[in-house]
Amino acid sequence: MSRIGELIPGAAARLGLEDELRRARAAATFDAIVAELAPAAHGACRAIGIEAGGEGDLLVVEADAPIVAQELRLNASALAAAFGAAPAGRRISGLRVTVRRHPQSDQRPMR
Repeated sequence: MSRIGELIPGAAARLGLEDELRRARAAATFDAIVAELAPAAHGACRAIGIEAGGEGDLLVVEADAPIVAQELRLNASALAAAFGAAPAGRRISGLRVTVRRHPQSDQRPMR
């Protein structure tokens, strides 16, 4: 008998889904870290990728509103440190926070 958690990485490798599994685990890890360290932003942001930065890799995070982005920026050092220390995380130098753009159809003028 094996635990399912031990079988998933091997199955993902055989199917060529290692990168997707790694991204999903990193996103779930970031979500849990935000819930603990910046609860006001939890549920209103998501990790969407990692990009090379001048002084190290940056975790790219999308926020649903400017106020959420501000909360993430205020807690960026703690979030980056916790993400780097997490088993499914990765060492990063910081966060790059963007605000999600809503489609034009969502932006109706007030009457």
